[in-house]
Amino acid sequence: VFSHACMAQRRIAGLVLLLHVSIVEVDSNPSCANVPVPLRFDCHPEQNATESNCQLRGCCWLALDEKSLHGEAVPFCFYPGDSGYRVTDLQSTKFGLNASLKLDSQGGPYGNDVKRLAMMVVMETETRLHVKIFDPSSERFEVPIPTPPSNHKVFQTSYTVGYTEYPFGFSVTRNSTNTVVFNSSVGRFIFEDQFLQISSILPSFHLYGLGEHVAPLKLDLNWKVMSLFARDRLTPEGETHNLYGVHPFYLNIENDGNANGVFLLNSNAMDIVLQPAPAITYRTIGGILDFYIFLGPTPGDVIQQYTEVIGRTFMPPYWGLGFHLCRWGYRSLDSTREVVRAMQLAGIPQDTQWNDIDYMDGSRDFTYNNYTFAGLPEFVEELHRNGMHYVVILDPGISNSQGAGNYPPYDDGIKMDIFIKKASGELLVGRVWPGLTSFPDFFHPSADEYWLEQIKTFHKKVPFDGLWIDMNEVSNFVNGDVVGCPSSTLETPPYKPYMDNSQLYDGTLCMTAKTAISTQYNVHSLYGYSETVSTMKVLKTILGKRSIVISRSTYPNSGQHGGHWLGDNKSAWPDLYLSIPGILNFNLFGIPFVGADICGFQLTTTVELCARWMQLGAFYPFSRNHNTKDTLQAQDPPSLGSLVVNASRSALLTRYSLLPYLYTLFHEAHVTGMTVARPLLFEFPHDNEALALDRQFLWGSGLLISPVLEEVVRGKGVMNVLLVVCLNGLHSCDCVVYRN
Repeated sequence: VFSHACMAQRRIAGLVLLLHVSIVEVDSNPSCANVPVPLRFDCHPEQNATESNCQLRGCCWLALDEKSLHGEAVPFCFYPGDSGYRVTDLQSTKFGLNASLKLDSQGGPYGNDVKRLAMMVVMETETRLHVKIFDPSSERFEVPIPTPPSNHKVFQTSYTVGYTEYPFGFSVTRNSTNTVVFNSSVGRFIFEDQFLQISSILPSFHLYGLGEHVAPLKLDLNWKVMSLFARDRLTPEGETHNLYGVHPFYLNIENDGNANGVFLLNSNAMDIVLQPAPAITYRTIGGILDFYIFLGPTPGDVIQQYTEVIGRTFMPPYWGLGFHLCRWGYRSLDSTREVVRAMQLAGIPQDTQWNDIDYMDGSRDFTYNNYTFAGLPEFVEELHRNGMHYVVILDPGISNSQGAGNYPPYDDGIKMDIFIKKASGELLVGRVWPGLTSFPDFFHPSADEYWLEQIKTFHKKVPFDGLWIDMNEVSNFVNGDVVGCPSSTLETPPYKPYMDNSQLYDGTLCMTAKTAISTQYNVHSLYGYSETVSTMKVLKTILGKRSIVISRSTYPNSGQHGGHWLGDNKSAWPDLYLSIPGILNFNLFGIPFVGADICGFQLTTTVELCARWMQLGAFYPFSRNHNTKDTLQAQDPPSLGSLVVNASRSALLTRYSLLPYLYTLFHEAHVTGMTVARPLLFEFPHDNEALALDRQFLWGSGLLISPVLEEVVRGKGVMNVLLVVCLNGLHSCDCVVYRN
């Protein structure tokens, strides 16, 4: 698979015969003056860079007057490209090769460089390459999601792997077109204890993925920094705002229409920097560098190859594809029942009714209020008799202030030693909706047993059909612990990514807190994923059939166990549009059972906005209307009048008529890993116009959804046109206009 241009020709031939790949060495020692502006990789990502600090790092300094010619985002301080690690040993293996790397120049900016590294290159399939760079002398955290083993030799690949001896970098080239899809011989490769950095040239500007953020589908490569670290927050627009989930995967469409993808299997807080070379830089503050590179060549192929690694989506039950209705603000069972009755009288299809934390007694999990929600079990049975289903919310914070013997979920957790602890070994105490709380460790060997007992006991009282797990980033109303966090480089690392948190522990748990497998510093962004896995496992045990779990926080492999909603959006026209790229991104991430809160969660909706949103939301893979109690009114369709009722009924009846097709798409996704909702670029990767389209989308390859996304300008708009649906036939595309 590998050879080196400096080796003797006989040795090259021997390696080619053995490993079937050749390598070209690249000149990587330009002077500062010769580094083009788009190729200036930031050597001082912290604020307040100075020329002296820059030079101490062995980097180039760009004068202010020159900087002003190229825009404020161009880094002052950038790498000359002449330092880093050297390849000192290269050995072929059964599945690829192993290499040793030695730091052979100035190290990283924060100290504690790992002087010797190992690189393992595995050709896992014809179109999938696995590259792992790690410290061979000291065990570091590795993400524990299941990935396929390499158990057979691949004799032919669609790619060639190359490397530069010094400074070290590796490249991956598509054999059919000679397009270099990954090339890390730029910037500076750094591997410190708490700062790992690697850069790569991208083959084009057509980049997608890297979530979770609220942004257009096609990413802006003009000096953008995207932070990944799970956080509970409202959903502002912009790539720089880290949100609930972490998905370090991108899809790239090359200039000739071929597609590739790259996945970094790392769960530590990280920045991903995009610049107009085009290029990408990963900066993560822990773990290892564990890359999977996918060669497609179609966009659909890339997603199928990616989900083969992270796991294919769960298969939702048929009822899960119907319409769902919820509100945080159904203050009683009577108001919940009245909404269901109003939907039925309006003739609007509805499969599932939900309740937010209103149903709980004191916001405590596994309880219901015997006064305001008296008769809840009987109501659920009534829904079942009418062919409907019921879903309730659970939060991970378990109340710990009820007194011994008064609250079994806490008592059982103490007996089983299931809760997350501080570095001192004492119980970590946070504060969430029920007050003082403790948090189950879902990586604990007994976590499933504990969670099963709590959910099973509650299900005997209230026979719900699915679960909604919220606040699992994990969210905390105090920073770290009620008494604060200890002084540690895990709490305040030498480099903090560009996230909204002023400290890593803001609004969550202490980074020094301990779980069964590691500290929160390493597993923080895996909390929602681990809860999703356990919750779906428990539901299957209790129900004996398929169910749904909807989680706010996600990570690669979450889609194998549940779905996702896009969080706390706003009742605003921009959010209506931005829900489309959000849903398309999660289909790229292997979580196709996804939707946004229809009509918006925050703020008060309008009749026109909600009518438009109901017609779009009828075509979310997961279709649910939900809003907060803090708005001026409810937003279930009957509460907003005839326009919203008629629009909702028309759009949802169309959805229900297409459920066999949607169900088939989910089965295809479950079996093959293909997307359910997809951007037009999947079908038209050679069409430059399609590469940026995110105001329309497809169900599979045969159904185009073209919603109205802007407010009508009076006298110029046509309010009664709510939806255009196009079916792709063998010889034509037939479009139907749905009117009020």
